[in-house]
Amino acid sequence: MVHVSARQAAILTRPAVMITGAAKRIGAEIAKAFGNAGWHVIIHYGSSVKEAEALAASLPSAEALHCDLADTDGAVAMVKSLAGRLDDWRCLINSASIFRYDDATNLDRLTYNRSMLINAKTPARMAQAYLAHARAPEGRRVIHVTDQKLENSNPDFFSYTMSKHALHSTIEMLRDGASQPQDRVYGVAPGAILASHDQTPEETDKSHVLNLLRRKTMPEDISDAMLFLAEGHLASGQTLYIDSGQHLLDQKRDVIYLAREGKDA
Repeated sequence: MVHVSARQAAILTRPAVMITGAAKRIGAEIAKAFGNAGWHVIIHYGSSVKEAEALAASLPSAEALHCDLADTDGAVAMVKSLAGRLDDWRCLINSASIFRYDDATNLDRLTYNRSMLINAKTPARMAQAYLAHARAPEGRRVIHVTDQKLENSNPDFFSYTMSKHALHSTIEMLRDGASQPQDRVYGVAPGAILASHDQTPEETDKSHVLNLLRRKTMPEDISDAMLFLAEGHLASGQTLYIDSGQHLLDQKRDVIYLAREGKDA
């Protein structure tokens, strides 16, 4: 008779989700939502080991897994390794990204290279490896976290925005060229949710209501959308904008700077 631990038994009986960059911020909120919904959660982290391990310990079934997403080959190997031991790996959420400043007048070479690597190339290759190797009898889900800037671009964070456009472009290509009929490939495009870059709390409060609904988009709005996509059957290739209508505006600068300048949406 083969004996398995309680933890191993939980992994075998729960659908699994991997969330990149899940130790902190929005990734951690998504991890909590899936964990509380009965999933086994793989919390990927880069440098936040303490936060990742504490989050894993707080969830009913979870594990923390390290990988530097600047190492694309290492990230692909991580996906293949997980695919070999998870019997029902239903969802890969590419949430991790870097958000560094440059603008339309001066593309910073290092910022561009890091942004395109971590925000676009590595998640695209992870998705390819997942769709090639992961097992999930009820179908697999890839969810790329992009940005409302896809529809509401401005000159700020130039390389970051380019990288999110690049990641977005892979959704339909993966749907048509790498997935099976029961699989789904999606995007979730958030607006301003948590403090970012060098914002003060006061600036955060002002900037996060610069949208059509004049409301702050909450982290649970994102996690609810993720669960909806992971557990449902929306047509593959769709992107959900979770931004209180921000993407429908034409903002000439990032909301960080609109708030500092005292400008309206």
